[in-house]
Order: sequence, then structure tokens, then C-alpha cells
Amino acid sequence: MSAQPPQQRRDPVDAIIDQWAVVRPDLDTTAMEVFGRVYRLARAMGDRTEKAYARFGIGRGEFDVLATLRRAGEPYTLSPRQLSSTLMLTTGGMTGRLDKLERAGLVRRSPDPHDRRGLQVTLTEEGLSRVDEAVGVGVDAQTEALAALDPEKAGQLADLLRELLAATEGPQQR
Repeated sequence: MSAQPPQQRRDPVDAIIDQWAVVRPDLDTTAMEVFGRVYRLARAMGDRTEKAYARFGIGRGEFDVLATLRRAGEPYTLSPRQLSSTLMLTTGGMTGRLDKLERAGLVRRSPDPHDRRGLQVTLTEEGLSRVDEAVGVGVDAQTEALAALDPEKAGQLADLLRELLAATEGPQQR
């Protein structure tokens, strides 16, 4: 169990840890404290960014597709397979997102000139404009939340999370 300095504000995770300390004082709940907070933070920030993207008529899933195409650079074109792979989605899940985005006029599907059986997905002018606006608003929401930490602490947190993510996603994971 980690010791909490008295000046720190308590959060809902602290209450959970306190309960475990009563019924299972033998448990080291440090991992529970870290991942409980990471989970709650991801959920809260997911909700904030979802609200930000809703102003542009898209959800997080649609934003992810548009942003992946945007990051690909001009001509903002990828195959559905490349998109599925990058976003770790099934082809069925990708098809649903692409259908919605195409109906909204944000992407266009066309035959792949290099593969008669393949398709290409390209951002439309409207899709490019929409994702550029949405990414700015989403980053603003994240920056606003991160302002609770001074820049040095924010950098340390980013470094620590990178290290932890590499350890959990890497080949040594069990």
C-alpha cells in the first residue's frame, strides 16, 4: 500500500484502497491505485473529447478514422485494411465507420488503381476541414485538463506512462 502525503486531495480511488486495507490488509494495492486512476482518467477524458467531437457531428470512432487519414499526409488515402490495422478494428467494424463517414461526405471510397480487388479511402475536402477543426478542439480539452500539472510534472507523467505502456504492450508481456 502506498503512503499518501497528508496535503494531497483524496479521490474515489483512495476510498476503494481504504476499503481493501480493512478487509485485506495483506494486499499491496499500489497497482490498483495506478490502474484505477488511469482507467478513471481515460474514461473522463474520453467523455470530454467525445463532447468536443460531437460539435462536428462525429464520435471518437469516426474521428479516429479521419485523423488516421489526415496523419497519412497528402493525398490522405489509405486502404480499408491499412485503416483496420492501424485502428485495431475488425474489417466489419471498419466498414460500419466508413459507411457512416461516406454518407456524411467526409470520406470517399474508390477502386485501388494498383489492385483490382481493393479499395482506397480518401478524405474529402469537408472531411479534411472537419478533422482539422475537431483535432484542435480535442487537444484543447486535453490541454485544459493537463493544466492541473506544471509542465515538468506533465513531462514526467508522459515519460512514466510511455515506460509503463511499453512494458505492458511489449514482447515481454505474459
